[in-house]
Amino acid sequence: MDSAQYDVLIVGGGNAGLCAAMSALELGVKVGILEKAPRAQRGGNSTLTSHMRFAFDSVEDLVPLINEPSEQTIKDMADKLPGRPQADLWDEIMRATEGQSDQDLVHIHVRESYNTIRWLRSKGNSWVSNSGDPTAGDLILMNGGGFGLQDHNYNFVESNGAKVHYDTSAFELIQDSRGRVTGVTALGPDGIVNIYGKAVVLASGGFEGNAAMRARYLGAKWDTVKMRGVPYNTGEGLEMALDIGAMPYGSWSSCHASPQDMNRPTYSLPSSQSIGGREWNRYAYPFGILVNVNGQRFVDEGEDIRAMTYAKMGRSILTQPQGVAFQIFDAKTRRMGLLSAYGTASGDTKGTLEELANSLGIDPIGLTNTVAEFNGAIQPGLANLTAFRTDGISTSGITPAKSNYAISIEEPPFEGYAVCCGITFTFGGLLVEPQTAQVQHVAGRPIPGLYTAGEMLGGLWHWNYPSGSGMMSGATFGRIAGNSAAKDALSI
Repeated sequence: MDSAQYDVLIVGGGNAGLCAAMSALELGVKVGILEKAPRAQRGGNSTLTSHMRFAFDSVEDLVPLINEPSEQTIKDMADKLPGRPQADLWDEIMRATEGQSDQDLVHIHVRESYNTIRWLRSKGNSWVSNSGDPTAGDLILMNGGGFGLQDHNYNFVESNGAKVHYDTSAFELIQDSRGRVTGVTALGPDGIVNIYGKAVVLASGGFEGNAAMRARYLGAKWDTVKMRGVPYNTGEGLEMALDIGAMPYGSWSSCHASPQDMNRPTYSLPSSQSIGGREWNRYAYPFGILVNVNGQRFVDEGEDIRAMTYAKMGRSILTQPQGVAFQIFDAKTRRMGLLSAYGTASGDTKGTLEELANSLGIDPIGLTNTVAEFNGAIQPGLANLTAFRTDGISTSGITPAKSNYAISIEEPPFEGYAVCCGITFTFGGLLVEPQTAQVQHVAGRPIPGLYTAGEMLGGLWHWNYPSGSGMMSGATFGRIAGNSAAKDALSI
């Protein structure tokens, strides 16, 4: 490939990158996109999810997003979650991140979330109801999941004049004599090439695919974890920005770490069959107990609704002996339809807890003692096993406590599933000016011509995050970054 010149050059073809491209195209500029993956594996981690978490005042706000929803569908959605006002979304984020999120970024994220969803709808995307799933993370899903969203958006940007360079990995930023970023040096199918842009948007993801960087920033054992995401996010975008003085920002020592099937593959690839990671996600843990190989509980499984805890649950599992844990349920959980996604899960079903423990490699005495202690600690009340609200049914007198969804484990058959920690994306990124997404220099000034979005934008997520928020922030700040970069390019 010969060198190319664009008005806006976008590094990375995930959700944030494509939103940046669509936004830039609205201003009539020439857009180039570098996608590290081959065409058949394009789209990044965004292809593996299913929803975006956004603010909405009532279910009526969701109706324009769905293709001809029935009155019953609208009623079912309203019964589950009447709304998520901006104040509630703000509180969710701050609760999940223990108040550490950059408030300026969160303000924009919350305020613009619904506007961004409507903007994506205007580009031809649509959503479908998910109100029938008792373990759902949200009321509506992207039509075709993240894979469908990305496929549509790729077709949209390419049909509107953007050029996508597949199999092309940027590794160095190019600057002029004044320090303005004017392009990148990349490795493409035909070798090393310089590709130029009057403004550059970095949207190439974090470093979850780089074992050395995981060990360096996340700590011991993290080099051994499996990826819930694609293998292409290996940190080059972050490193080449840091090389020119970009200010690191946010939580570089934490990440999205969820409970995954013990036998899941080392990484995932985009597929219409892998929407939301259903075949490997093990997210029913709030409705049972989680034990280690000694049969001991080690975490509050019902601390909050699943959407508020799953992204940090994997870290707790990684700290356990052998980095493995087991989700334990009884017949009630299966009967209530809470294990419908566990058809291919690595585990077993037995008539007694002792048999289950022996089958899974758990200390049988430890497990039976733990279950007896847990059952005896459950406080009176009516359990409400829903993914959208806590029920307050808790334990008393045991450590760790279970704050919600404390139902007894006493009705055979008993089920147990082996789980490990799976990393989806990293939280550390770059400091930006929130209104424009322009990258800031360690010297306290903006870097001319450089913008970022998606995983590379630091400061939003710390330790934990609410389900679907990464896609939402990627779309919102991708839109902002693309618009800012296009205006910058036009001003030259």
